[in-house]
Amino acid sequence: MNVEEYFARTSYKGSLEKLDLETLTDIFQHHIRAVPFENLSVHCGETITLDLEDVYEKIVRKRRGGWCMENNQLLLWVLQTLGFDTTPLGSYVYNPQQGNYRTDMSHLIMKVVIDGTTYIVDGGYGSTYQMWEPMELVSGKDQPQTPGIFRFTEEKGTWYLEKVRRKQHVPDPDFSHLVGKVGRREIYYFNLKPVTMEDFQPQCLNLQTSPNSLFTRKSICTLQTAVGFRALVGWTFSETTYGYEEDTDLVEFKALRDEEVEPTLREEFGISLERKLVPINLPGNYDV
Repeated sequence: MNVEEYFARTSYKGSLEKLDLETLTDIFQHHIRAVPFENLSVHCGETITLDLEDVYEKIVRKRRGGWCMENNQLLLWVLQTLGFDTTPLGSYVYNPQQGNYRTDMSHLIMKVVIDGTTYIVDGGYGSTYQMWEPMELVSGKDQPQTPGIFRFTEEKGTWYLEKVRRKQHVPDPDFSHLVGKVGRREIYYFNLKPVTMEDFQPQCLNLQTSPNSLFTRKSICTLQTAVGFRALVGWTFSETTYGYEEDTDLVEFKALRDEEVEPTLREEFGISLERKLVPINLPGNYDV
């Protein structure tokens, strides 16, 4: 494994010596615009592992994407290799259908400290809740980004992340039920206790095998773009343009035929699969 090969994958050509916020942001944005958030392995008969070399082979050499435990583990390795002060953290994701947070730690994020200031970096959430810039770890401060306004709130050592969404304009009313609600939405909570990849092993297995898991019920692929993001959930392709009008995002949907799914993955996400994908989109919440 080497960082030069990783940067060729993400097309990053910036500094490898400056350990500042500008460099961190640049590396981060190249990652989220090159490496999809996806769970397609689950629906191709492949096993997702937490072994870093497997993750590197999959994302860098096979030009695939991955979910948070893959994307953020690889990004963590890159930043640590360059010399950034980086610590892995675990978080608990909000379930909007149940109106509460999951009780299991299933989402990997990372803390990065630069010149005494702490930032949270998360390159593995995907869809509309993917941050585009490292977020300063400060409570109660609105942090506007292109996708919307993000905010941390701290309560007795626990940090909560939320986002305020714009209105969504959906030209085809048949798809209007697929977009999330406007306004504030909880994303996840975490504390600052360091974790290891072994801590995620139970949930890595559960999320790809349990019939109740979102990731067994839906085949998902999302990729951030210069103006928004693309998503393929089951047979439904969507493209979101942030700020299409004042305080409004444009969300365009298209229903694909079976034979269009894998060509769309190649053309829109840069993914060529080695095994046959079986798309799925059972009921369950996944906001776009």
